[in-house]
Amino acid sequence: MNFFWYLIWFVVAVGLLVTVHEFGHFWVARRLGFKVLRFSIGFGRPLLTRVAGADRVEYVVAAVPLGGYVKLLDEREGPVAPEDLPRSFTHRPPWQRILVLLAGPTFNIVFAVLVLWGMLWVNGVTEVRPKVGEVTAGSIAARAGLRSGDEIRAINGEPVSAQRDVVFDLLDAMSARGQALLTLRGADGEMRQANLSVGDPAERRRLTEPAELFHGLGFQFWTPPVPPVLGPVTPDGPAARAGLAAGDRVIAIDGVRMTDFRQIVDYISARPGERLTIEYARGGATHSVRVAVASEEAGGRRIGRIRVMQPAGISYPPEMLLHTDLGAGAALTRAGAEAWNMTTLQARLFWRMVLGRVSLKNLSGPLSIAEFAGDSAEAGIAPFLSFLVLISLSLGFLNLLPIPILDGGQILFQLVEWLKGSPLSERAQALGQQVGIALLIVLMGVALYNDIARQFG
Repeated sequence: MNFFWYLIWFVVAVGLLVTVHEFGHFWVARRLGFKVLRFSIGFGRPLLTRVAGADRVEYVVAAVPLGGYVKLLDEREGPVAPEDLPRSFTHRPPWQRILVLLAGPTFNIVFAVLVLWGMLWVNGVTEVRPKVGEVTAGSIAARAGLRSGDEIRAINGEPVSAQRDVVFDLLDAMSARGQALLTLRGADGEMRQANLSVGDPAERRRLTEPAELFHGLGFQFWTPPVPPVLGPVTPDGPAARAGLAAGDRVIAIDGVRMTDFRQIVDYISARPGERLTIEYARGGATHSVRVAVASEEAGGRRIGRIRVMQPAGISYPPEMLLHTDLGAGAALTRAGAEAWNMTTLQARLFWRMVLGRVSLKNLSGPLSIAEFAGDSAEAGIAPFLSFLVLISLSLGFLNLLPIPILDGGQILFQLVEWLKGSPLSERAQALGQQVGIALLIVLMGVALYNDIARQFG
């Protein structure tokens, strides 16, 4: 994927979500009577500036589109005319200051709910039943009695109906006590239970690493069989340069017989940077070609790719799909419930990360976020909107953390002032800001390290 493609969609996503966040602060501040001096989209040198309104607010679009800010009147930052003092930030009641600070994260969460609402209202909900496919011999799942063809109906007593529910609930269970009691319906229709138990804390933490949950537990979801035939081939990709084309049936790779497209994917994914011999059939004749496998980062590790897609027309059978059309009210209710569930799960996992029970490898920095933005945009409008929903919820949650430099930390300062009846000392506030900056530097450092580690395997 082109670097500039990633960069463009990263800027679009961050610019949009930061604008939503800062507009929340701006809108509530204006409604409560604070004097707003500037509303800036981006940082650095102003590119566009417009002054409007009775308060002569500056509306700015700046050169660096990776952020933004709202500047309120505040005598700590410069002299204030006596007639404007009642509208200064520090002269407004603490509860009003708290509302202004809460508004940014709240607008991010509301934005996510509204986008999700529109998607659910227009498209409804299509979910894939959580039917078990391959179970690895000797694995945790195999020892628990999980069998291919089982359908997971509940986890720890909570009903599940789709694969996504299972992913979230298993991650939650493994990062908590390492116990997941599955209620299963077998291929014969019989109901039974299987207990996935992981007692070792280090092993539980490893299961929370990106792409490790199902690999570590030892089972995968069932997917429809796909013949070993190449679908669309990306122009100028490794496969295209070697002469492979859509419709070619792969017979073997390095002499290993191929009977399913996923077998091809697994074999190539495990060999980034290698040269493979692919034997294939085309037009009744058999050919052989050498292919240089590209090395790319995905899911926190290096994988091999030759840039081909699976053949078209492969889909889940109707009995594996659950589709529900939703009216406006039902879609809004479901959007709110999903946003709440994702945010609370995020909060639990973040706290467990602080406690050392969830891997720090889950922290993603700008490189990973840019890659997710580009990949989701390439996949279509719906995947990109889903990406925006997840990032907007994350932005809202992270800004509520009680770290002084974030909205949550500033809210904490205002609550302390409200309770004690006087502001915190300048020294205490300065110390808090320094601690907050240090914590953010650590978090950003870990996230950037994860990004670089993923890029270099």
